[in-house]
Amino acid sequence: MRAALLQEIGQDKLEVVDDIETVGFGPGKVRIRLRATGLCHSDLSAMSGVLPQPAPFVPGHEGAGEITETGEGVTGLKAGDRVLVCWLPACGACPACRRGQSHLCLAGFMNAGTPNFRRPAGDVFGFAGTGTFAEEVVVSASCAVPIPDDLPYEIAALIGCGVTTGIGAALNTARVTPGSSVAVIGCGGVGISVIQGARASGASEIIAVDPVESRREAALRFGATDAVAPEELADAKARITGGEGFDYVFEVVGRSATARTAYENTRRGGTLCVVGAGAMDDLLQINMFELFFDEKRILPSLYGGGDVLRSYDRVIRLWRAGRVDLEGLITHRVRLDQINEAVGQMRSGEALRTCIAV
Repeated sequence: MRAALLQEIGQDKLEVVDDIETVGFGPGKVRIRLRATGLCHSDLSAMSGVLPQPAPFVPGHEGAGEITETGEGVTGLKAGDRVLVCWLPACGACPACRRGQSHLCLAGFMNAGTPNFRRPAGDVFGFAGTGTFAEEVVVSASCAVPIPDDLPYEIAALIGCGVTTGIGAALNTARVTPGSSVAVIGCGGVGISVIQGARASGASEIIAVDPVESRREAALRFGATDAVAPEELADAKARITGGEGFDYVFEVVGRSATARTAYENTRRGGTLCVVGAGAMDDLLQINMFELFFDEKRILPSLYGGGDVLRSYDRVIRLWRAGRVDLEGLITHRVRLDQINEAVGQMRSGEALRTCIAV
């Protein structure tokens, strides 16, 4: 079968190969024929080494398709079921799951160290234990989440990560309140989803901050009340909040410099929500006096916080009600053999989300 492969960490381009096969099918597993997958910035971060991932590997963790085969002991799923791929499944038994924090379950992360594929040259891993830049994947049954018949595969794939991460950050983690002021730094697909979550929460002012003009224009279409370049943020803070700072500031880039900017633009007693996935050696500096004196809440948000399955459900209901626009997030569509075009579109900021037909 075909898949897009990164041979070594740090390579700029992916190689589309046709001599790869899935491995690991058996009890508790399902085989999924993928129909659509999205390119998320986390895929690029894994390719560059910012996020740890053994190589060679097949990137991709936003996917949807249909089950073609189920292993022994799998219940509630059958061949022909339409599913999205959950890259962070909950085990239901660990301390995090028992506390109701299933998004902090480590079972899914453990999958990343087990090969998902094989080539004649040896084992191949799947990013985040999945690897959706392939025609087929074998994953644990808990990674396959049934989707309703009216949900297109393209949209289901995005719900599998970026949309849930962004909307969940606003609704679950920060819990944006009606009438509040919000700034979102970084307006790619996840940042736009944060904006939509803030709008659904009733925020009165939503300021999009991004260096790319096309993304700022897109943010206005998705519910931002204003959009500025990073160098214009100080003026926006003075104009909109009287210099006090925003009630909520979301950092959706994954860099200490932008997280520091987000902190400085959060009002005293306000909330800084860190959504971007950054590098382990990129340190954020906050002095002990300002941490105490400003009493700003700093809330990291992994996968949108909260119960992932419940978050999927809520996003689908919001989409059906017309409260969020998911179709509009897909700005580009390519085939698997055009994957490097999608990578270029993401790196340049041209695309919010590129959907890859597999």
